[in-house]
Amino acid sequence: MHRDDNSSDAGSDNVDWNTEDELEIADISSPSSFSMSTTGNAAGVTTEVGESTSSSSHPSKIVNDFLKMGFPEAMVTKVISELGENNTEAILDTLLTYSVVDDIPEQETRSNDRNIIPQSNFEREFFSDLDSDFSDEDDSAESFEKDDPVVSLIDMGYSPNEASAAVSRCGIDAPLSELVDFISAAHLSKEADAEMDKLYFSSHPLQKDKKRKLPKEKSHSIKRYPKIERKRRDDDDDALHLPNPMIGFGVPRESFQVVSRTLRREAIGPPYFLYENVALTPKGVWNTIKSHLYEIEPEFVDSKFFCAAARKRGYIHNLPLNDRFPIQPLPPRSIFQALPATEKWWPSWDDREQLNCILTCVGSAQLTDRIRTALEKYDGVPDKHVKKYVMGQVKKWNLVWTGKNKVAPLEPDEIELIMGYPLYHTRGYSRSERYKGLGNAFQVDTVAYQLSVLKSLYPEGMNVLSLFSGIGGAEVALHKLGIPMKNVVSVEKSNVCRRIIEGWWEQTNQEGKLIHVSDVREVTDGKLEGWIRSFGGFDLVIGGSPCNNLAGGNRRTRDGLEGEHSSLFFDYVRILDTVKIIMGTT
Repeated sequence: MHRDDNSSDAGSDNVDWNTEDELEIADISSPSSFSMSTTGNAAGVTTEVGESTSSSSHPSKIVNDFLKMGFPEAMVTKVISELGENNTEAILDTLLTYSVVDDIPEQETRSNDRNIIPQSNFEREFFSDLDSDFSDEDDSAESFEKDDPVVSLIDMGYSPNEASAAVSRCGIDAPLSELVDFISAAHLSKEADAEMDKLYFSSHPLQKDKKRKLPKEKSHSIKRYPKIERKRRDDDDDALHLPNPMIGFGVPRESFQVVSRTLRREAIGPPYFLYENVALTPKGVWNTIKSHLYEIEPEFVDSKFFCAAARKRGYIHNLPLNDRFPIQPLPPRSIFQALPATEKWWPSWDDREQLNCILTCVGSAQLTDRIRTALEKYDGVPDKHVKKYVMGQVKKWNLVWTGKNKVAPLEPDEIELIMGYPLYHTRGYSRSERYKGLGNAFQVDTVAYQLSVLKSLYPEGMNVLSLFSGIGGAEVALHKLGIPMKNVVSVEKSNVCRRIIEGWWEQTNQEGKLIHVSDVREVTDGKLEGWIRSFGGFDLVIGGSPCNNLAGGNRRTRDGLEGEHSSLFFDYVRILDTVKIIMGTT
């Protein structure tokens, strides 16, 4: 086992390339854009909730500013008494959150049925924070949960503007995972061109690396691709319409039309490549991605056609489309097939057949206990209000029924099987690390179906460059397909993920060589040249967003490869470009 691990982690573990959110809200006023003046402790601001001073009839300037925006005076004074007057943006965010909560209709709670729980109490006691394993990792998850998607997004740490824009764009009934994916992918749309110019063309290491120069006999082949002209697109051209059903170029057990496509000369493999990202992105993101990957149209696939959980993803690749085949035996596609013990306790009014997108965190014990307490008030089917809230939460957190009126989050072992990994693949690490790793991973069966065409092309094995490897989804997929791996360069910053991959490599008795790289910045032209000379070239370059699943509050907790200003996508492009140039396939 060889480790290439001498890079510094400093400054590289705070930002996901598609996690900091701009959300196409340039036309939406920022909370901080309101003009307000802050003063010291104003006489008109009460310091204790429920009591007002004699001077309260003369509110301070900052109180007046918020009153002019339409917020109730009692709410304003309460928030200011808790937060102080100095941070106007925090005050405004809190007021907006309270306002959204207060806007929830109350007429449904006014019923003659004494069994109905009053909504004002029910909501505050019924929903809780995330699993305590995550309490130190995502403070935003400690807010009580709401059925309103705007409130849920705000509680997860997104701004009211971002939450409102996402719901407006995706729809009020869109799954929470899709809303978060939409918000989190927006950053790429805002900074893509600037970053590509900065990282891909102007500052390319091959042009600046003075210490490691390519041999003269190969220097003639080092020619950069011409910069792709970015055509101006109108709104209709920029909008990418996702297919429904999301079956890409075909999936097992579903009828589909045979698809053929023509790739640019410079895009044809080998080396073959595959890049994955969330499917639902702001307008223009996929057009930006494909413009830097040879204008290849993305293949959109929902993993619900391969397993018991939905997972909408887009893939840009140059793999052949003919003669694909799935991993055998075919994995279960329903909850009862994947988790048969749950069927006994599954209520008739829960009509779920598949799970939502696997999250990186889970519902807390407090939440599941409150669901049980609420349901115990009913002998049969609960009241429609209670049922609505229960269904909202079990769908949001992928809770399953484990007893009468008893729900529980999925265990890591269960998620491993649903995601296509060997049982106990992540065992030996904390629950929070396991949930994060699995939530950010490839769905193995989905990716394996696309990679299956490589088996006949590489019967003796292949060399793989795995970027942002996570817990080794690409490697597991190739192994399950029966494709030997002669050499694998695995680029992954998370120490836990690297150890998971290493443990799996040893347990499956891989005969090839595994090389760990802990920082993508260490994948220089010189390193690539050395590996290519040693191995004879890479056959597959595979990777994707290092924060593959962005739902469930994981935007702050991912401990994988992260880069400032969306640069990691461009690292993938840079590395792929360099590999193709050194191998002389341009």
